[in-house]
Amino acid sequence: MEFIEFTNEQSRQFIDVTQVFSTWRDANARFEHSYKAAMWWAKRPNGEYLLATANGQDRSLGPRSPETERLKATSDAARDALKERKAKTMARLKEMARVNKALRLNRVPTMAARILREIDGAGLLGVNLHVVGTNALYAYEAKAAVLLSSALVATGDADLLWDARRGLRMAASQAKAEGVIGLLRKADKSFARLGPRGFRAINNDGYMVDLICPVEDARIQRKEKIGDADDELYGVEIFGLEWLINAPKIEEIVIGEDGLPLMMSCVDPRVYAMHKMWVSKQPDRKRSQRDRDAVQARLVAGLCRDYLNLRFNAPELSAVPIALRKGF
Repeated sequence: MEFIEFTNEQSRQFIDVTQVFSTWRDANARFEHSYKAAMWWAKRPNGEYLLATANGQDRSLGPRSPETERLKATSDAARDALKERKAKTMARLKEMARVNKALRLNRVPTMAARILREIDGAGLLGVNLHVVGTNALYAYEAKAAVLLSSALVATGDADLLWDARRGLRMAASQAKAEGVIGLLRKADKSFARLGPRGFRAINNDGYMVDLICPVEDARIQRKEKIGDADDELYGVEIFGLEWLINAPKIEEIVIGEDGLPLMMSCVDPRVYAMHKMWVSKQPDRKRSQRDRDAVQARLVAGLCRDYLNLRFNAPELSAVPIALRKGF
């Protein structure tokens, strides 16, 4: 059996988890963006001044006065409220993790989940980086409320689609200095780039991460690395990825093996199915890979039609080449 549908209990639990996680993620994003560093009073020769940190630099908000005191009080109250919301929702998510495991909703492999959490935290997920390849199936099954066969989703690597057109979101931050390779090392310190100007990183367990991009994007990316690290990854140019980079994208909450949720950004499942079918017909593809590609393509196409009410002739897919849409 290629998949089984969620039970009522699994559906109810998954809905509850996504609601709590969405609340935590929103609070965390607001806290990291505006309230990570508290305002404080600093003594100067001519009095006290209110200081705040922005983009790694301290700046003065003015001398102590009723106005700056109100500004600090308002900021402190908002900061405390976000910290409390983050703490309470995370505590709730950890409680729910045990149930997620018991209901077998904990699907995304640990290393993939760690990597995606770091990318999301750096603000790159869904902007510059998207999940493609087999790991994207976890987003599609969550969207369709089904559990795919473990044989179909098993993989020991991760492919990240780099959209070089969107500009860099890491500017003026520590993440800019560390780059993608630095984010990978936050997930597992043993990650290392393979080869000079390499597109692949591998850790001590043999888990591989590839940074891929369309031919045109690769030309852009060669001029400007994602990050400034000496051993930063370079995107490998692959023919045919223009369809993926231009495709509509989806964001879906999924659950890691640890029972905790995370966000995944992927291409539209219809485009995934069409692209996978196209790849399965390429003569230079290994036979075992071609067969698996075709199975995944047909499965995702079926989920689109039967569970997601997504049409392959929809206007938003008009840019997809006719050759890819044949048979769908």
